[in-house]
Amino acid sequence: MGLTLTEVQNLLAKENLLREFITPDTWTLEAPMQHIFRHLSYNSKDVDVETLFFCKGNHFKKSYLEDALTHGLQIYIAEKDYEVAAPLAIIVTDIRKALAVLSMAFYDYPQEKLTLIGITGTKGKTTVAYFTKEILAESTGQKTALLSTMNTTLDGETYFKSALTTPESLDLYRMMDEAVKNGMTHLIMEVSSQAYKVDRVYGLTFDLGVFLNISPDHIGPIEHPTFEDYFYCKRQLVNHSKQVIVYREMDHFNLIAEMAKQNNIPLITYGGQDADYQVTPTDSLHFKLTSSADQLKLDGTYEIKHAGDFNKNNGAAAAITASLVGANQTAIQSGLKKALVPGRMNLLLKPNGAHIYIDYAHNYLSMQAILAFAKKDHGGKVIVVTGSAGGKAESRREDIGKAIGELADVVYLTTDDPDHEDPKAIANQILRGINQTLYRRDLTINYEFDRSQAIVQAVKAAEVDDAVIIAGKGTEIFLTIAGNKQPYEGDYQIVERILREQ
Repeated sequence: MGLTLTEVQNLLAKENLLREFITPDTWTLEAPMQHIFRHLSYNSKDVDVETLFFCKGNHFKKSYLEDALTHGLQIYIAEKDYEVAAPLAIIVTDIRKALAVLSMAFYDYPQEKLTLIGITGTKGKTTVAYFTKEILAESTGQKTALLSTMNTTLDGETYFKSALTTPESLDLYRMMDEAVKNGMTHLIMEVSSQAYKVDRVYGLTFDLGVFLNISPDHIGPIEHPTFEDYFYCKRQLVNHSKQVIVYREMDHFNLIAEMAKQNNIPLITYGGQDADYQVTPTDSLHFKLTSSADQLKLDGTYEIKHAGDFNKNNGAAAAITASLVGANQTAIQSGLKKALVPGRMNLLLKPNGAHIYIDYAHNYLSMQAILAFAKKDHGGKVIVVTGSAGGKAESRREDIGKAIGELADVVYLTTDDPDHEDPKAIANQILRGINQTLYRRDLTINYEFDRSQAIVQAVKAAEVDDAVIIAGKGTEIFLTIAGNKQPYEGDYQIVERILREQ
C-alpha cells in the first residue's frame, strides 16, 4: 500500500487541484524528486519520513506543521506555502478535495469493492441505517458494514462509537478498506450535510441513495448559514447516486424529483397514495406495503420493534433499500422484526401504566413526530424533558420549542451537552420557540438544569395514560461541558433506576 510522488502529481492534476511543488531551491509543476508515501495523516503527532501530511481545517496552525517536521516529516500538502524548513511542499487549490482524491487512491479504491448505500435526511437516518443493516445481515450472512451517527461496525458484528456521522475522507477510505479485508460485501452509511459541505465524500458515488425528509437544522455560524445551503448540501446525494429512494411527502419533493430526472437517475418513492409504495400502519408495531406494480415483490405486512408511524415509514425505506440490493421479502420481514436501534423510541413502563420513551430527538422534525405520536396514542399528558446542545445548530433551539408549544402539556427544560454555553441561555432560546406557538392552552414550564433531577421529576410526576418523552441524549453516558466529556449516568439508566426504586 502506498503512493509515489509522481502518482500524487497525476491524481491532483487530473482533478485540476495541483498548483505547484515548492522546494528550498525551486518552484515546479513536475514532481522534483522520487518518493513513496506509505502513510497519510492530518495529525501532526502521527507522521514519519514516509508520511504525506495534510494541512487541513479552518483552525489549522503553522505550529502543527512545525511540530510534524520535528517528528521526521519531509513532505506536506496544503493550500498555501507555510514557509517552513521542509524538503517539499505540495500546494493545491482545495485541500479537502485533495485529501479525498488521494485517500481513495492510497487505499486502492475500496468503494468499488462494496455495494454502497448512502442515507440522508434531517431525521431518521440512524433508524433506517440500523433497520437496513439488520435486513442485510440476514441476506448477506453478516457481510454488511455500517457507519452511523452512533456506532460503526467494519466486520458486521463488532461495534465501536462513531466520532462523526460521516468520517473524514481519509478515515472513511481506511474504514472501507478494513471492511473489504474483513470480507464485507455491503456498506451502509449515513451521509450528513457537512459531508458534502466540506468534501468528505468528494468523488464518491453511491449504488443507492436514500433521502428521508428535510426541515431546517444545523443552521448557524459554525455549520450552514441558511436553510438553502443546508438543503443544497443534503441533496447532493441525489446527484451522486446511481438510484434513489425518496419519501413522497417530504418538503420540496418536486425539486428532488426534478434533479433525478435531469440526471437520468431512477427514483422510487414511498409514503402516501401518490407514492410507488404506499405505507399503511395497521397497529402500533405493524404496517403494510402496497403498490400497483410491486416490481420489487414487497406487498405485504411488516413488523417493527419501534412505535410511531414515522418509524413505519423508516421501515418501508429500509425494506425498499434492502430489496434493491438483493434481499428477498423473507429476509426483509425477519430483519425488520429483529432490528432494535439504541436510543430511538426505547420504551420503559411505569407500574401505573405511564409510558416513558427515551429518544435522540434534537430538532423540530424529530420532536414534532414523537410528540404527535404520544398525543395520538396516549390519553393523558405529554411530558417532555429536553435541552439542546451548545456550540452548534442554534436554529434547532427555537424549533424544538415550537414543537413543544404545539403538542406538549408539561416540559422540563434542562441541560444537554451545553459545552461552553450557559444551559439557561439555551433553555431561554427554546422558550422563545414555545412562546411563538403556545396559542391554544396552558403549558407547564419547569427549569431544572441537573438533567438527572429533571428526569426524576418528570417520571415521578407521570400518571396513568401519560407519556414522558426524554429527548436528546438517547443512550449516551456523558455530558459535554466546557469542552470535556464528563461521565453521566444516562437517560435510560436513570429511568431504570427510578422504576427499580419505586
